[in-house]
Formats: sequence, structure tokens, C-alpha cells
Amino acid sequence: MTIADAPTHTTADPQFEFDEEWRQWHRSHEQVRADPHGFLAVTGLHWLTAGPQRFPDVPGEWYTGESGPVVTLGADEKLVIDDRPVRNRHAFGPITERGGVTVGIDGGVLEVARRGGHDILRPRRPDNPLRVAYRGTSTFPPSRRWVLRGRFVPFDTPRPTSVGAAVEGLTHVYDAPGRIEFTVDGVPLSLTAFNGHVPGSLSVLFTDATSGVTTYPANRALSVAAADEQGRVTLDFNRATNLPCAYTDFATCPLPPVENRLPIAVEAGEKTPYERLTGDPVDRS
Repeated sequence: MTIADAPTHTTADPQFEFDEEWRQWHRSHEQVRADPHGFLAVTGLHWLTAGPQRFPDVPGEWYTGESGPVVTLGADEKLVIDDRPVRNRHAFGPITERGGVTVGIDGGVLEVARRGGHDILRPRRPDNPLRVAYRGTSTFPPSRRWVLRGRFVPFDTPRPTSVGAAVEGLTHVYDAPGRIEFTVDGVPLSLTAFNGHVPGSLSVLFTDATSGVTTYPANRALSVAAADEQGRVTLDFNRATNLPCAYTDFATCPLPPVENRLPIAVEAGEKTPYERLTGDPVDRS
């Protein structure tokens, strides 16, 4: 075959457009994941208590209570908050569940957050070996088969839904506004949905028959755009992604509710990260 005989693609080729749009989306997702201060840069997970504690990779002595986290800094220590150096003592005030603030520390940043009713610290440093060695996440080839139409069925009122976490003994509680009903090969299925990051959008946590085989055992996530006036939604499982806990043990990711364990094999989206497959140590520095 000569170069002139080689197959070509044009922007009018629907399959090429579909694949290219997915590739661009996944490249962007990977760039966010590998951000210098993203979750691949996390070097520790520290749980604050009422008693003052020091941690080897974080400046200051920390404690927490009803008034929120407080740090007392030594003479040679500082944090950078809102571009201003802070020394001596600083009170952060109460932090909302799933909220947090990021402050500067030498060599990176420090996340001060609240997860599952606990205040935590997570230092993030760009030179963390997990981030430096990251080589991307393998995926199933994108396929139109896994772009499914569904229907969002709202609950009368949002249902508080308790789910487990990647950290043993931790519980997350989310308000579920409804469920998404859909079919795969004639099999009726449904997924409890939580609120997404964009107002009106939805977020789904799930496992399926590939979990623990070709995909990460604990969970995958799927973002779903807001339903239209008839309640119709699109589930594009090609965009099912791993949560931070698939890469690092310093994550507190929620697990799917029991009803979101799909009995089918969703051969779409992201697979188990190389770091878990090869047995390479997940960063615990």
C-alpha cells in the first residue's frame, strides 16, 4: 500500500470524531490527575485529634475541636495563606464536610480538610515519586455501545445515603436526589445518583463484573449531565474514571452504595492503574 492508498479520516467521519473527542477528554482528565499539586502528589494522610500532634512532613503542632483545626508554628516554621506568610498560631475555623483549604508549605502545599466527620491534613509535593513516575492510565477502547440513554427518576425528597470509604471505619453520607434507570442488552438496571459538581448534574459511583478483574475493585465514577425536561440522561461509560484511592492509600474515597453493584461487565472507561497491577509500592513516604 502506498501513502496515497492509506486510509484517511476527515472531520466528517463520525467514528473518527467520536474517538477523537474521547481522546481529547481523556488527555485533559490525565493532565488534571497529574497536576503538580493533584492527588498523585499527596505524601501523607494525617488525622487530627483534640490532643496536639506533630507530623514529620508538616510544619507545626496541630489539634482540632468544635472550633476547627488549629496550628502552632515553631520559630522557624511558617504557612502561606492567601499569599501571606503566617507564623506563630493560626485557627482555621470549622471546616464543612467535604470542604477544605489549601495553604503553602516548603516544597508544596498542604490540604486542610474534613472527611467523614474528621479533620485531616494531606501534604502535596510535586516531587512525590508516585506523581513523577506516573505513566498514564490504561482504558478500554472507546465504543458507542457504551453510550446509553437513561431516565432520571427523582425521589420525593433527597435521600441521605451512607456509604463506606477506602479508609476502613470511615463513613460518608451523601444526599441522593434520585436514581437513573437504563437497560443493557435488554437487562433493566438502575443506579443511585448523587449530586454532581455542576448544578443539576449527577455523579454515580459503581462497580460491575469487571471490578477486580480488569478494573479497580473498589469503585469507579461516572459524571452525568443534567436531565432534560423529560428526565432523559446520557450515560457514557467510556468516561468512567478511577477515584484517587485507585492510585494512593492516602485517599478517603467513598464506595458505591450496595444497589450500585452492576451484575454486568462494563468494558468501558478506565482500567486498573499500572501501579496496582505491577505491585509497585503506592507512595507511603
